[in-house]
Amino acid sequence: MAGRGVRLVSSRPIGDYAMLSDCHSAALISGDGSVDWLCLPRFDSPSLFGALLDDDAGHWSIRPRGKYEITQSYLPESLILETRMGTPTGSARLTDALVFDAHERGHAIGRNAPHVLVRVIEVPAGAMTLDVEFAPRPEYGLVHPRLQRIAGGVLAQGGSSVLTVSGPQPTAIDVSTAHWELELRAGDRVAFAVQYSASSQPHPRPWRPKEIKKRLAGTHKGWRSWSALHQSYDGPWAQLVHHSGRVLQGLTYQPTGAIIAAPTTSLPEQIGGSRNWDYRYGWIRDASLTLNALWIAACPDEAGRFLSWIVGAAGTSMQRETGLQIMYGIGGEHDLSERELPHLRGWRDSQPVRVGNGAWNQQQLDIFGELLDAVYRLRDELGELDDITCTFLSGVADVAAQRWTEPDQGIWESRGAPQHYLYSKLMCWVALDRAILLAEQIRATDRVSEWTQVRAQIKTAILEHGWNDHVGSYTQVLSGENLDASALMLAIVGFLPASDPRMRSTIDVIAKELAAPCGLIYRYRHEDGLSGAESTFVLCTYWLAECLALAGEPETARGVFERVTAYVNDVGLLSEEVDPETGELIGNFPQAFSHVGLVNAAYAIAQAERIPEETG
Repeated sequence: MAGRGVRLVSSRPIGDYAMLSDCHSAALISGDGSVDWLCLPRFDSPSLFGALLDDDAGHWSIRPRGKYEITQSYLPESLILETRMGTPTGSARLTDALVFDAHERGHAIGRNAPHVLVRVIEVPAGAMTLDVEFAPRPEYGLVHPRLQRIAGGVLAQGGSSVLTVSGPQPTAIDVSTAHWELELRAGDRVAFAVQYSASSQPHPRPWRPKEIKKRLAGTHKGWRSWSALHQSYDGPWAQLVHHSGRVLQGLTYQPTGAIIAAPTTSLPEQIGGSRNWDYRYGWIRDASLTLNALWIAACPDEAGRFLSWIVGAAGTSMQRETGLQIMYGIGGEHDLSERELPHLRGWRDSQPVRVGNGAWNQQQLDIFGELLDAVYRLRDELGELDDITCTFLSGVADVAAQRWTEPDQGIWESRGAPQHYLYSKLMCWVALDRAILLAEQIRATDRVSEWTQVRAQIKTAILEHGWNDHVGSYTQVLSGENLDASALMLAIVGFLPASDPRMRSTIDVIAKELAAPCGLIYRYRHEDGLSGAESTFVLCTYWLAECLALAGEPETARGVFERVTAYVNDVGLLSEEVDPETGELIGNFPQAFSHVGLVNAAYAIAQAERIPEETG
């Protein structure tokens, strides 16, 4: 991309960002080298840099003076970002990372992350003047900290946080903003690091340049060691699948094993609209589907920690009438009450900006199936389960058996009246089907007879009331008429073969009636009780590709896969949705769901293409 140093940050395309992660928190770096989103010490902490949502909510920019050209990419097998900058007089390389602890490798990456963002600038040729602006605005932009020079850098104090900046002395400090003018020549190297600490703790000493270099190199070794241990998929689009595996790992909170839906809040589903939600929490659905995808894209050693997190967070819920919550905080928190931040104008004036998520206390019956499906897929990795986990998992199946007849809010978290969603019934069927298959491992063989009986009842209800002859498809709700792409999951979870005449018709109808001119599909097209309109949904389009592969049409599936994958940004990331008119990535970013869809669809196509070879 080209630039002239003009700041219009909250208008910058969502797809213009790259993500850094230390498996505790995440940063988003713009296409011209500005940190516009960073929450420390956790994914769900208040932002320190929030220019993603408001120009005045904080940023840390490093960019050449005058005209320049920029390209970005991740260092091999990592989430370390390299930004290459070129001007008429020279070139520079900016390397950004949220670093790991010094010797973390393989399964342990991120375990003791020090909550430090490092930025290293090198000039391989020519000469260049770089302008650096460090403007932290903690607590979503409410706090303008006091900056002062210290030996080895700058100290930023304000509110509940302290930031220690390691680097050269700034050219100027304007109360809450530090500026550097760096005149660099070939061979020069400048290293920065920002360390987070709570205001109640002693602030850490600045790191020397050699230490920053060492930590950066160690972090790259950590990511590469994780990739080497975990990633064995060798089918089509292997690089994208492996990269998606790293993205999903980067959305994992190492201390507990929780997996977040996305590292951002309030990036809208429609520009200027109000469908703006906080995705920095652990949805049982998203995390379970992510673990299924990691089984393909990477060795799923995270399964045991995730299950421990779920049992710890949800075990007490299961003892109450409410059963499982659909989501929890990444530390196991239950109360995720939603509030608005009216002082932030939102990305492209999309308001309100929300933190917390009001869906936390919704009833969504599908989560039982997604959880038990993931446990079944990962049964060999989980090994022998303890009594508490066995009791918990058999209890999940029991609740699915007891409550499948109830209405709920469904997979898309409708904020209207509960309905009898087909997908929710289907996933209760999955819960019982997988529990029956797991019965010996979870020590519940005495429950199999009852589970089998209820599973048959659910199947009958779906076959008799989920199908609409007039529409020629399974529908969103029982005895309904509206289409929903989640009906594609009937084939994906094995309820019906994709070649079943009704299932095949469902695939064709959804592909036609939910399609947008951009080649992607919507979740649904009817009114849902919320203001604004839907954009096309990345995951659902990958579901379509997966179903076509399961139906024995890998060539057609490839076409769908490649249409949606064309929207991957220049560093391999996807958001939740794609604007059907402009083709822009829309919604929280990067989105676990979307990368899960990519992995699963690629695997399904690879399997479908192998079948003729194996039978030929």
